[in-house]
Amino acid sequence: FKMNNQTDVTEFIFLGFSNHPKLQGLFFLIFLVIYLTTLLGNTLIITATRVSSALQTPMYYFLSNLSFLDICYTSTTIPVMLVNFFREKKTISYEGCLSQVFFFATCVGTECVLLAAMAYDRYVAICRPLQYSVLMSVKVCVCLVIGSWLCGLVNSLTHTVLATTLTLCGPNQISHFLCDVPLLLKLSCSDTSINESVLHVASATIGLSPCLFTAVSYILIISAILRIPSAQSRSKAFSTCASHLTVVVGFYGTANFNYDRPSVGYSLDVDILVSVLFCVMTPMFNPIIYSLRNKEVKGALRKVVGGWALSG
Repeated sequence: FKMNNQTDVTEFIFLGFSNHPKLQGLFFLIFLVIYLTTLLGNTLIITATRVSSALQTPMYYFLSNLSFLDICYTSTTIPVMLVNFFREKKTISYEGCLSQVFFFATCVGTECVLLAAMAYDRYVAICRPLQYSVLMSVKVCVCLVIGSWLCGLVNSLTHTVLATTLTLCGPNQISHFLCDVPLLLKLSCSDTSINESVLHVASATIGLSPCLFTAVSYILIISAILRIPSAQSRSKAFSTCASHLTVVVGFYGTANFNYDRPSVGYSLDVDILVSVLFCVMTPMFNPIIYSLRNKEVKGALRKVVGGWALSG
């Protein structure tokens, strides 16, 4: 990323967690444990879906991609935050900030679309079971995953390029622990109307559209499940969707609260707490939710861990 000629700001200071100077060590330990748990949980899911023959289905192909995405997602923000807990002045360079904006926006955008693709997979499985092998062929699944990443990348690249045009003349303090587009817009002393318009368009296309698509898919799925005569079959059908539905509600619930709440009346601590739920906790909970609710994943994870124990 090239430095803008008009930009006086060469680094940013994060104010996140600065209200609690005596708790820096405790925060470091908590976030280190969360980060390691996220890495381990998601790596186990990826490994399990690769080695277990029972998990060679579209649903688990999407799940392994979601796990990879969650590893990228947390690795964009947590390592910088962990290093900053030991620094008096919690800084990030201008280029570092822009690259964080790029990777963070890519991951968030990709996850929105990927969760919608996973909802489509569940819809086909329950509402169109006879056509499942055709509608969810390997080619379709690969295209949906590549499409998700492309949506995230195009969205992110647009925001990042626009962010380089902002004139930042101080203050260079970000009331957060990460760099994000709305936070940079607040620091700009140039016209941000184009950036804001693009942000609104992106939140409608990359955020709202997949969310509505997922909601409609689940309305159709639930109405189909309720029509199943056998209680046991109903329970089995719903259990295949429960993990994904839980992940979707968690992701969109915290994202909505993170981006769409009023800008006044909230303290820095509340802001940080909401963002921690969205940026840090969601990627850690995803593998836990899938392994708790799912017998096949549990079985595959036991085999993986058992294999590692024997080889060790």
